[in-house]
This record gives sequence, structure tokens and C-alpha cells, in this order.
Amino acid sequence: MGARLRVVLDQLVHVVEPDHAAAAVDLTFGLVATAPSGCSVDAIVPAGAELTIPGIGEVRTLSLARRELAASWQMGFTPGVGGGLIHAPSIMAPLVRHDRVHDNDQTTLTLWDLYAWETPDVMSKTSVAWQRGMLRRAVKHADAVVVPSHAIAGRLSELAKLGDRIRVIAGAAPTGFVAPADASERRAALSLPERYVVVAGSAATLTEGFRGAVAAGVDAVVVDAPEGTEPQWAEIASAAGLPERRAHIRGVLSPQDRAAVLAGAEVFVATNPVAAWPWRAVEAMSVGVPVVAVDSGAHHDVIADGGRIVQSGELADAVADAAGPARDRLRVLAADRSRSFSWASSAERVWGLHADL
Repeated sequence: MGARLRVVLDQLVHVVEPDHAAAAVDLTFGLVATAPSGCSVDAIVPAGAELTIPGIGEVRTLSLARRELAASWQMGFTPGVGGGLIHAPSIMAPLVRHDRVHDNDQTTLTLWDLYAWETPDVMSKTSVAWQRGMLRRAVKHADAVVVPSHAIAGRLSELAKLGDRIRVIAGAAPTGFVAPADASERRAALSLPERYVVVAGSAATLTEGFRGAVAAGVDAVVVDAPEGTEPQWAEIASAAGLPERRAHIRGVLSPQDRAAVLAGAEVFVATNPVAAWPWRAVEAMSVGVPVVAVDSGAHHDVIADGGRIVQSGELADAVADAAGPARDRLRVLAADRSRSFSWASSAERVWGLHADL
């Protein structure tokens, strides 16, 4: 009898982290497509969720909604989950004592970033406490903790006593992430200028990105701005020398709008050095946009030679160069590097992880 890999899909209804939710679904499609002969994929979902992924076997619908599950699982109560091979594509995992050797029970999870440890001020205190609590449970009960880069693996090993249970499996851009046919109309609907750089980061790191827009002589578009931060971030732009009217602060966008925005950019600028999978940088590379990123371990691992990685003080000059003389070369390098990542490849490595365990 073949193995049945049970995937936790906790954000089908209540989306807490849009990137994690999309990644979980894309990975599940990949797991179904790459399942070894005789193996199958099941799903574990919260109450009220409906799953429409072709090829999924049994769907175990739990009695609690996602919010209640998060509280229950943090306390170690996992009624109705059952055993077997369980993979959680996020830190939301049913982490309890189990017997991998005699019962063939396995529980693995994915930790996409270390914001709760490195920059807890950008999160709510409740979220920070929950994530840290789940990592403590992982130290006790997880058979493996997956992280998306070697730099994050190294940092995690300093934070938690996981030993050789840390495994590296990269993520990818959303499946089918391309500039939509109506990209120009979408950018116009978002009131974007003709020429701009896209800047991603936090309030503490955006200054150099705005200076890069000034150096390149274009506007700046910020994506993923938390609700209510537009006035503050516009002030940061002004202090960096970019007039507020040239700073276009946007919140969470749909994948189609985000692809349209990125595809129209002169340069994508990643200003945050925190240990995290750089979702937007990978998306930018996938649509062939030059990437300039502040120096960090995660950026070295993921962007590598697909863009320019510089010290913070060198960011502005690098952006100006990327928007000018180096643009065509960096576009080619970005597109080439993006081909290193796919959900099918990630899924194959997840299957291999459970086989190794």
C-alpha cells in the first residue's frame, strides 16, 4: 500500500497570510502532480472550508474553524486530526507527541520567515506570541521544519534546538504569475504613473528605496503597505527627498494586479534584510524586472546572480544604474534566475523529505 501524504490547508476560508495561503494551494497542486507511484495526497481543512483541487483523496474536515484551530493547536489539542504523514505548508501544524518509528506518523511544517523573532514590532503581540509558541511545540514534536533558504536555516538553528531536523525547500512565484493582458488598464485603475520603481520593505527600511527612486528620476510605488500606514510612509518618502505626490502607497493587491504593477516597473527594490522568503523579489524576477536588493543572507540565497545585491548605502546608485545602463542585462538575469524555482520542484522535495524520514 502506498503512502498517503496529508496536507494542512488552514487558510481556505480565513486568510491570515495571503502569500502563505497561495503557496499552500500551489504546493498541494504540485504534490498531486508529482506523487510517486502508489502514493496519494489527502487534505486536512478547518470547518466551513471547501476544497476544489483535482486529485485530492480524502478531505478531513475538522469541527473547528481556523481561528479556533489556531488556539487549540497552540495548546496541543488536535481532536479529529488523526495520524499518518502530515505536512503543513506553514507553521500552523498539529504538533503533538507521536511515534514515527512504530506507527509511521510524521509531522512536518514550513516556516517562511522569522519576523516574529527578528522584527516583532511589525506584527501584533498576539501573532508574535502564537508563532513563538508554535515553534516551541515544533522543537518538541516536529519531525522536520522546512525553511525556504539556507540563510534562514542558519538563523533558525540559533533560535531553536532543532538539530538536523531543519530542511531547506525553496518556494516559488504563484502558478501562472505573468503580466495580464489588461496590465495597462490595471495600472491606470491603481492611478500609477508611467515610470516608477516598486519598493518593498517596512517603515524602518524604505528610506533607501525612496532615495533610489530619486536617483533614477522616477516615482516610487510601495506594495503591501499595512492598512493605515499611507500617511506615515508618504512622510518617509518626503524625508528621503521624494515628494509625497510621487510616492504611491498601495496595500495588499490581488496576484493579477500585483503582476501588472511589477511588470510595469523600471526596477524592483527589496529593502528589508530580515530572514524571510522574498516573495515579491521572486515574483519580480518571474516577470523579468531588474532586481536590486539590500545585502542579506536570504537575498544572496534566493536572488543570487539574478539581480544586484548591495549594501544599504549603495542602494540608490544601484537603482539608478538598474533603471538605466544595466536594465536590459538585469532583466535577462532576473528571468533566468526565476526558472530555478517551481512548485513542482518544491513538491518533489517534500515527497523526498517524507521518504527520508
